[in-house]
Amino acid sequence: MDNEIRVGAEESPGHDEELSASSQDTGSEGEAGASVPDVKGAETLPESSSEMPSHVVVIEDGDRTYRIIGTAHVSERSRQEVASLIETVKPDVVCIELCQERYESFLDANRWSKLDIFQVIRRGKFLYLLASLALSAYQRKLGAKLGVKPGAELLEAAQVASANGAEIAMIDRNINVTLKRVWGGLGFWTKINLMSAIMESLISSDKKSKLETTEEIEKLKEAANLSAMMDTFAKELPQVHEPLIDERDRYLVAKMRACGGKNVVAVVGAGHVAGMQRYFHTPIDVAALDTLPKPGMFWPLFKWLFPVLLLGSMIYGVSTQGFGSLESILMAWVLPNSLFCLFFCLLAGAKPLTLLASIFVSPITSICGPLINAGMVLGLLEAWLRKPSVSDCERLVDVHGIKDFYRNPVTRTLIVALLAVIGSSLGAWAGIGWIAVILGQGG
Repeated sequence: MDNEIRVGAEESPGHDEELSASSQDTGSEGEAGASVPDVKGAETLPESSSEMPSHVVVIEDGDRTYRIIGTAHVSERSRQEVASLIETVKPDVVCIELCQERYESFLDANRWSKLDIFQVIRRGKFLYLLASLALSAYQRKLGAKLGVKPGAELLEAAQVASANGAEIAMIDRNINVTLKRVWGGLGFWTKINLMSAIMESLISSDKKSKLETTEEIEKLKEAANLSAMMDTFAKELPQVHEPLIDERDRYLVAKMRACGGKNVVAVVGAGHVAGMQRYFHTPIDVAALDTLPKPGMFWPLFKWLFPVLLLGSMIYGVSTQGFGSLESILMAWVLPNSLFCLFFCLLAGAKPLTLLASIFVSPITSICGPLINAGMVLGLLEAWLRKPSVSDCERLVDVHGIKDFYRNPVTRTLIVALLAVIGSSLGAWAGIGWIAVILGQGG
C-alpha cells in the first residue's frame, strides 16, 4: 500500500508540463508461445544467515535470473536488505522503481525553488499539487518518526549498484504520466474525498512507539498481509488502483525484462511484487501505458450547466412572472455564492482582501463555465498578497502536518484556492436550488 503514497512523495509536482509518451520501448513485449518462466517462491534464508535478505522472489527465464525484492519506502530494514542483496549476488543490472525525473528530483536539493505558484494556480492545478504535497508530507511524517528518509532504499540501491559496477535502470513510468492517469479517472468529489482522507492522516496523532510502527510496516511486506490489503484497496478505490498499482506492475515488469544482463535485481515496493510475478510472461503494450488520458466531453460540458441554468431561469421567470422576478432570482444566485465562498475562504485563513474579493468573485466566476473559477482568481490574489519566496518553496520539504500546511505561504495559498472552488461550487448549487423554489412558487 505504501506504493500509492510514495508516488506523490519527494517529486517536483509543481511543474506540470505535458510530457509526451515515451518512445524508447518497442511497445509490445512477450510472445504468445513463450515458455512460462520458472518462478520460485520468496527466497528466505534462516534467521542466522545474513547473506540473503528476506522478501526476495526469484524468477528464472532461460539463462537469465531475476531477483525482485519488495521493500517499504520508509523502512531502514528495507534499505539494509537492498544493500545486502546487491552486495551478495553482484548483479549485472539493478532495476529501481523510479522514473528518471523522480530519481533526478531526489538528487536535486533545489527542486522546490523552481516551483512557480502563479503558474500552478493559473492552470488550475492547485488540487493536483496539494494532493501530491499531502502524500509527500504523510510519508515524511512517518519517515521522521522512524528516522529514515522516504525512498532511502531506492537511493541506496543506486549507490550500491554503482559501487559494485552494476548497470542502473530506472524502470518506473514517468511520475507525471502516472498522476495524470490517476487524476483523469477521478471525479471532482472523489478527488476531494481522497484529499480529505490524506489530510486526516496528517491531522491524526499517532501515539504508537517507533518500535510498534516499525513492526507494523515490516508486517506489510509479508505476502498474506499485503495481499489482503491490496485486495481491499482494489475494491474500495478501483479508479486509483488500476493506474497506480496494476498498470505500474505491468510497466515495471516490462521494463525489467527489457533491460540487459543475465543476473538482474529489481528493487520495488512490496505491493508490486505479486503483480510483477503475475504479469512476467504476459505480452505488455508499454506504449499504451505511457499514453496520457484524453479529456472526456462530459466534464467540459457540465461546467456550462450553471450559466445555462441561470440564464434559462431568468428567461423563464420573466416570461411567467414579469421583470419583477429578476431581482429575486439574482439575489438567490448572488447571496449563497458569496456566503459559501466567503465561509470557505475563512476556513482557509485567507487574507482580508481575499475575503472581501470572494463576495464579488464567486457569483461572477460561477457563470463563466470552464473559462475561469473562483479558485484561480482568489488564489492568484492570495499569492500576490502573500508573495511566497524561493525559501518558502524550499521549505516545502519541512511540511509534515496540517499546521505546517497553514504556516507555509505556498501551501496556505493552495488551500485558499482549493477551498474557494469548493465554497463557490456549493454556493452555486444552493443558488440554483433557491431559484428553483422561487420559480416553483411563481408557477
